[in-house]
Amino acid sequence: MPKSTQPKSTTHTSTLRRALSGAAVAGGTAALMLAGVGGASAHVGVSPDQTTSGSPALLTFAIPHGCETSGTTRVTITLPPELNDAQPNVNPNWTAAKVTEQLAEPKKLADGTAITKRTSQIVYTAKVPLSPELRDSLVLSVKLPEAAGKTLYFPTLQSCETGQVDWSQVPVEGQDAHALKSPAPSLTVTAGAPAAGGHGAATDGHGAGHADSAAGAAQATAVTDDGGQLRSWAGLLAGVGGLGLGGLALARSRRPAPARVPAAPARPE
Repeated sequence: MPKSTQPKSTTHTSTLRRALSGAAVAGGTAALMLAGVGGASAHVGVSPDQTTSGSPALLTFAIPHGCETSGTTRVTITLPPELNDAQPNVNPNWTAAKVTEQLAEPKKLADGTAITKRTSQIVYTAKVPLSPELRDSLVLSVKLPEAAGKTLYFPTLQSCETGQVDWSQVPVEGQDAHALKSPAPSLTVTAGAPAAGGHGAATDGHGAGHADSAAGAAQATAVTDDGGQLRSWAGLLAGVGGLGLGGLALARSRRPAPARVPAAPARPE
């Protein structure tokens, strides 16, 4: 059979191009994913441990740099009107205080009682300004309302040594929330029976859940910005893996072919 006339240098060049192209695609994907991690962490976000209607829940608010190069000194979280109370979990870096408001008229609760005031805001004050190079998590214990399908918004004012950022924008009907510059943290209540025992929270007369502080701390360390950062890091690792495969293909393409052993001459009869 006729041997291929394609020079070895051409074959190596083609293989090299394919390897580098694959590595470039993987590297580009990794870079985009890494950029996504930074973008996801730029906003104040809320991560609930559950969203079932009528259930006690831990709401973890992720606090980013916000004010560019200025440290964060105070975070004011406004509760939606559907919530009557919230219990701030202990955070050693902050002090917490409730702000109450008088209701225009008594509000009846599911158990038949009525309230005349509610907790409207939770104010966290930093013991030491939170550096713009660092993040922190603030946890609230609440009881979600019986309102499956309802989206709850938590306008949050981030005050800094210099300046402030008002995370309070709410999308209008048909508007993409991701297009907002300073969106309010939000969650959507889902249908279903409350989990048995919840997460060890009791319920007071205002309908707020009291969760254990240790559980709140565990939730704070597990904050993932609604899973966005987890997906971003997974994509980043996939991209790095692609770079490794590209390098392996390149090394194999440059490995010299094994020398052929000449066949032994035939013995005379």
